[in-house]
Amino acid sequence: MVLFDWDGTLLDSYAADTRAYLAMFAALGIGWTRRDLDRHYHPDWYRVYGAAKIKRERWHDADKIWREAYGRERPKLLPGAKPVLRSLSKQFILGIVTSGDGSRVRLQLKNLRLADLFRVTVCVEDSPHRKPHPAPLLGALSLLDAKPAECVYVGDSPQDMEMARRAGVRAIGIFGPFPTEEGLRAAKPVLLLNSIHQLPKHLAPAEIGKVRSKSISRATRVRQKAPTKQAARPRKNRSAA
Repeated sequence: MVLFDWDGTLLDSYAADTRAYLAMFAALGIGWTRRDLDRHYHPDWYRVYGAAKIKRERWHDADKIWREAYGRERPKLLPGAKPVLRSLSKQFILGIVTSGDGSRVRLQLKNLRLADLFRVTVCVEDSPHRKPHPAPLLGALSLLDAKPAECVYVGDSPQDMEMARRAGVRAIGIFGPFPTEEGLRAAKPVLLLNSIHQLPKHLAPAEIGKVRSKSISRATRVRQKAPTKQAARPRKNRSAA
């Protein structure tokens, strides 16, 4: 079984997320910039609200403004995601474990014609805890009647890697559009890839949890030779992680 994060791993939602956050900050009179958002990012957006000193009684308003702004966005899948998912679905049971809210994520899956590929979709409201707590991932395993050793989890953030590790699931990191490279490297996943294109060749149905350690250095070396990215950008949203 192969379980995935959504935003930044399969969905290229960085720009949409950023614009929605900045629109919300502007509407609330908060002078935060993209750089501020990046510096204080966390998959639990209420921690971002706290860092921005948004009073708790205004969190509902902030959520509403963010959702309205994000609703005008139409983020697309990351390059190669759809063919890779369709290929993997022929060999593995697939699932989604995300910090995004269910109404948003499930609608995107439907609109992108991916809903039929995933046996289970666990969103933020489906678990009593958020990443990096292992509860969301363990909840997905329970729904699938699966053991941690039978699965891998694929994500783009250090919180994804920590959640998987705490759940006893092997973690695969993929560099995505969000500025999580430093944290992802520090999290030391079992395998670290430049692109989802590389994922299928590292998965064997008979031994889903076994990824050769030499693959880590090979995949990482490719990344280190790549051109330097643009300045740091904020990560995912309530819709994310």
